[in-house]
Amino acid sequence: MKHVLRLSLALLLLLCAAAQLPAFDTINLWPSTPPGDKAEDYQDKGGSYYTPRMEYWKPTKQTADACLIICCGGCYNGVAYDVEGVMPRDFFLEHGVPVVMLWYRTPRRPGVEKHFAAWQDVQRAVRIVRDHAEEWKISPDKIGVMGFSAGGHLCLMAATSSMTQTYEPVDDADKLPCNINFAVPVYPAYSLTDGVDNENTGRGNDAELVDDFKFDEKTPPMCFIHGDGDGYSSMASVMVYRQLRKMGIPGEMHVYAYANHAFFNCGPDAPIRKYPQRVLEWLQTIGILETPENAKVEH
Repeated sequence: MKHVLRLSLALLLLLCAAAQLPAFDTINLWPSTPPGDKAEDYQDKGGSYYTPRMEYWKPTKQTADACLIICCGGCYNGVAYDVEGVMPRDFFLEHGVPVVMLWYRTPRRPGVEKHFAAWQDVQRAVRIVRDHAEEWKISPDKIGVMGFSAGGHLCLMAATSSMTQTYEPVDDADKLPCNINFAVPVYPAYSLTDGVDNENTGRGNDAELVDDFKFDEKTPPMCFIHGDGDGYSSMASVMVYRQLRKMGIPGEMHVYAYANHAFFNCGPDAPIRKYPQRVLEWLQTIGILETPENAKVEH
């Protein structure tokens, strides 16, 4: 009898927890076959591709008129949703910020740059979010992207190169601009000319940024999160920050000692695990989120 009661209590707790989770809506990014792909490549046609889509998560109590699009990593061959997406998603939802989880196209498409299909997808996602701004009670001028690893590279593509159009318009949403208003690249990969340094022997110190990033006039403020033990060197974040400084664009940087890629060597209580709080404070500082009265910074 005790075992039955325990199981019943456990089930009740699970149901209560599930009831408290914010609901989400799934929106396909493209009204038909995505640009550059073939219909028969998709699973419903017997192929291996998944439909690119976005999840719109509405907070239980929305207090912000901004929206954060999260792009997880995965080498442009997959999307590490559970590893990199769930924790920041839940943090910002708890702080009243609507979140979009982006399932951009993977794996890499043959015949084009590794990130090209994903770049099309993130541009399209920004336009869809902007198109829903009134319905979702967000400002069309407070849309940002947070990206991890390959998603960090994609975040930089969305931030620095939005004036480069990657596809022909498919509907009215594509009449809207795809620039973002803030960006949070987290240990961005594929951003330096000397690649990855798994031994952390100093590679990146003399490298240049890859020429993927245009740094056009729509480039927004950014907040960088990186570990200085990362094989994808933190110098990538440093060099993007340096370019922002040259352009007079405000930025903020947090480089954590010893932390490696995806922070795999960091315990659950390591300071780096609190990086979403640093991002939240930065968003308050730049005016995207409401700032506590005693913490305001004059610009």
